[in-house]
Amino acid sequence: MAVRSYVRTRPTRHPGRWQMLQLLSCKALLLLLLIGFVCEEVPESQGQSEGAGEDQVKAAYLYNFAKFASWPKQSLPEGAGPLVIGVVDGNDEFASVLRKTVDGRSIGSHPIVVRRLHADDDLKVCHLIFFRSSGRKQIQAAISGLDGASVRLVGEDETFLRQGGMINLVLRHGKIRFDVDRAALDQGKLQLSAQLLALADSDQPSAADTQASGASRQITVGPLPEYPEIAQRMNLKGTVRAEAVVRPDGTVREVRVTGGHPVLADALVKAVKGWRYERSTKETVEAVKYVFDQ
Repeated sequence: MAVRSYVRTRPTRHPGRWQMLQLLSCKALLLLLLIGFVCEEVPESQGQSEGAGEDQVKAAYLYNFAKFASWPKQSLPEGAGPLVIGVVDGNDEFASVLRKTVDGRSIGSHPIVVRRLHADDDLKVCHLIFFRSSGRKQIQAAISGLDGASVRLVGEDETFLRQGGMINLVLRHGKIRFDVDRAALDQGKLQLSAQLLALADSDQPSAADTQASGASRQITVGPLPEYPEIAQRMNLKGTVRAEAVVRPDGTVREVRVTGGHPVLADALVKAVKGWRYERSTKETVEAVKYVFDQ
């Protein structure tokens, strides 16, 4: 089941300069709180190259891709064993920046360890691997060699997701952003938090989403979400994905957000809770996709 918004015309209000600055500040603060950056703990020394700041941001992303995630117990058992982040190819400078970023940090009871590796090494010892673009020729073979292991695969090359990668860091408009392929994450039995998925520029749906979108239960009452006023002012647009747990009588018991900006997701959740589906003999999970495009 796929639901798409329509445009409701309403008068546009133009906030004052101070209001706009406040809104932009709130948006930036939300982004920082969700991603949990630790860049401020990695001071840039004099004489570093222009790309040093970029390395710090990428290192902070890698930390958060580990922090806001989960692994199967057989891959990361309970206890004090290390969580290993591998850096494939690249130079020592980035590995050094990453070590400073995660120094003294743990994910749960697991201290973080950084290892610099080559594509032909045993990569299954890692829980997260960052493939540098300098080794792009070996990426495909390295990913194939992992053979479904529960290892989070992060890259920085435009072809990375097409080669089986899960998360790709990209430079857009002077800022480091990231794209996600949830089908690849599902295949590796890995999960990424909804907060982090909401920040992805491109979130390719999982196979489960694709299958569920053809749900058999029809909506009998379905008020459309209201486009939040703050989202209008911030010019927020995008797709929100969710799962609605529907009781046999057609009422919605729970709504789980699986992707989308938190402000837009909140509006969708409020609307879906008021939806009614056709009756069924059992409780079902229905996929919901809604596009906020003004």
